[in-house]
Amino acid sequence: MSIKINNLNISIDENIEDLKNKVCKKLKISHTNIEEFKILRESIDARRKDNIRFNYVVEVKCDKEAKVVARANDKDVKIEKEIYNEEFLFGNKKMKHRPVVVGMGPAGMFAGLLLAEKGYRPIIIERGEKVEDRTNTINKFWTTGQLNLESNVQFGEGGAGTFSDGKLTTRIKDARCDFVLDKFVKAGAPKEILYNGKPHIGTDILKKVVKNIREKIIELGGEVRFNSKLQDIVVSNGALKSIVVNGAEIPSENLVLAIGHSSRDTYEMLYSKRISMEPKAFAIGVRAEHSQQMISEKQYGKYANHPKLKAADYRLTYNTKSTGRGVYSFCMCPGGEVVAAASEEGRLVTNGMSFFKRDKDNANSAIVVSINESDFQGDTPLKGMEFQRHYESLAYILGGGKYTAPVQLIGDFLNDEISTKLGNVKPTYKPGYEFRDLRKCLPHYVVEALKEGFINFDKKIKGFDSNDGVLTGIETRTSAPVRILRNENLESISAQGLYPCGEGAGFAGGIMSAAVDGVKVAENIIKKYQPLY
Repeated sequence: MSIKINNLNISIDENIEDLKNKVCKKLKISHTNIEEFKILRESIDARRKDNIRFNYVVEVKCDKEAKVVARANDKDVKIEKEIYNEEFLFGNKKMKHRPVVVGMGPAGMFAGLLLAEKGYRPIIIERGEKVEDRTNTINKFWTTGQLNLESNVQFGEGGAGTFSDGKLTTRIKDARCDFVLDKFVKAGAPKEILYNGKPHIGTDILKKVVKNIREKIIELGGEVRFNSKLQDIVVSNGALKSIVVNGAEIPSENLVLAIGHSSRDTYEMLYSKRISMEPKAFAIGVRAEHSQQMISEKQYGKYANHPKLKAADYRLTYNTKSTGRGVYSFCMCPGGEVVAAASEEGRLVTNGMSFFKRDKDNANSAIVVSINESDFQGDTPLKGMEFQRHYESLAYILGGGKYTAPVQLIGDFLNDEISTKLGNVKPTYKPGYEFRDLRKCLPHYVVEALKEGFINFDKKIKGFDSNDGVLTGIETRTSAPVRILRNENLESISAQGLYPCGEGAGFAGGIMSAAVDGVKVAENIIKKYQPLY
């Protein structure tokens, strides 16, 4: 057990060493009584620009903890009991074959890591390249427009998150989050992710972390096969029997399906095999770029560029008056850039990316509008996916081909005018851009909702709808367009031994929740089967 203290505050000019004094005062104990002291969470309170403060959640271990908590008599002081226990009771069923994990994104990587740690010697297959080779392939695409359909921003070691901001924020409340963060740190991530209120690793560091986790899995008896694509599954009498990878059949009774939200050909294969799934809501819109200096000044006032503060971010939400649709910022990347994230020929999609230091000139974020099943045409579970494809194709054509993106200044977008020159914000998207009318690659109701949203967001961050801001089309991959249905044991309701997992299966949204879902699936396999070592 330990004591958890919430809502400890220090000013931007105070020293972090003062935090321990505040803890002792609140608990009515001396420094010598503290056996362990740990910062669980650090966040910035910038609601008052003239008095920015840091807010902390702290964990303390000391003697007679229950008595200390009772004496403190403070709603922000309580006994903390929930921890993630990595010790499981192993199942007694024998595996005929090594478990297979499809996908080396966060869900597959952490499912594979836990299985390897517990002696199950998983085989991980990944259609893309290992991260070192993948980086070269992606840089070539961004430079020349030559797309590799199997290894790109969506596919390859680390998943789509590796070429983003490496955000580790999540809304889920699960003790497994600590397990995931600890493994990231042991693999080379900065220790501050353990307590930062908005932790991120950055694509530059995340690439090294992902490689280290892969090497750990191999060291523990696992196997990772790159350029290995799942092409088919064989199901007999309601149970998985084998899979087909690169034309070769592999016996498999346990398959962790962590395919990511862009494996559209895999969705089609699963649908043809009558694996139960349903369409799922998501959001589409544009990437908005502003001056990072402007965002920092609006968020932090006179403290912008203070050495204790990093590049400012924002989180914006709005419901339109006309239709009630949600408009919101998504995957905000301070000091970052907009990147080409296509994974299919003739279809254009963007994403945001930041390095750990977040020190580029522009801030960018997806500004997206909620889409639901009533917006889709057709009667299959894949109709949301086809909706994405349709508008990505329009964006590709509008940009002129070769993955050149259509762009428009925010003011011109609001006034239905095609831009003719840039202001102070320079688009960062590569391989290139053209001034175009973004209304031609978005549904009309999305356009109208975005206009309402930008006007509302300008009330929250003055200058947000200024004509200097740049919009790049389009953003469609906010989450999976389908959900692969599973039971209480996290197995597909259509095939025993098939475990739909992570963001691609519709059960996560981001690196952390996907990784946690991978851990949960691995736990279910561990609790059913004996280890293989």
